[in-house]
Amino acid sequence: MSSFQQARVDLGVRLRHLRETAQLSGKDLAARLNWQASKVSRIENARQTATEDDVVSWGQAVEATSEVIDELIAGAVGLLERQESWKQRHKSGLAALQEDVRDLESRTRLFRVFEPAVIIGLLQTAEYARHIFCKVRRVYGATDDVDAAIRVRMRRQEILYDQERRFRFVLPEAALRYRLAPADVMRGQLDRLLAVTTLPNVEFGVIPFAAELPSALLNGFWIYNDSLVAVPTRTKDFQLRDAEDVAFYAGAFEDLCEVAVFREKAREVIVRVLVDFADPVGR
Repeated sequence: MSSFQQARVDLGVRLRHLRETAQLSGKDLAARLNWQASKVSRIENARQTATEDDVVSWGQAVEATSEVIDELIAGAVGLLERQESWKQRHKSGLAALQEDVRDLESRTRLFRVFEPAVIIGLLQTAEYARHIFCKVRRVYGATDDVDAAIRVRMRRQEILYDQERRFRFVLPEAALRYRLAPADVMRGQLDRLLAVTTLPNVEFGVIPFAAELPSALLNGFWIYNDSLVAVPTRTKDFQLRDAEDVAFYAGAFEDLCEVAVFREKAREVIVRVLVDFADPVGR
């Protein structure tokens, strides 16, 4: 077991002890916190990393002392600041990882996302997601829970229809064309993107092949509000909270928006790619 996972286990054990001392069942605690009962179980069994907000809420719900809550906060912050291995995260299962992401998204009002090579998860169709998860499972040796992961990913997408949230997505045209799934699945995925571009709280931008890039498209990144940037690499998911890091990626995102096309022009690019996938010669 890695030191990260051991620390997550230790925090889960501590939180469970506090809950049991307060004579609360997992269901009782979840009700107090307005959480799903499964979240309490995932945190206690080290299948989900508790955030600072999670442990503060937990500590208050079980009437822990301020000193104990401060200790819990230190433990949660220490976990979140680690450079977490994708292989280690996937050992908990594809669905559990999707639940982690869903929990983070529930606390976010402004999303700024750039993905250079894959359709953004919040915009994926179920069949496209299936092909992505199968590839992830092969590369990282994740547990075989693809169907469960797809269900959580589809539930994640309900957040797109919350008009109090704002989404800004940017992809290069190449990401629309990469054949990570069969042609019929890709066509369905592109149709989905056409629908998403009509949502009033969603800005969807495409960087056409003809655009001059402001910098090399080295990796994707997700900016959550103005407080966190997730920068995934092939081996680790970097969680950056330093204000200078967040500002740097916010600036990089605006640079990409400058060369992207939006609204009708973005739909024109999507339709052009859709036509190419429908062309038997291109198959």
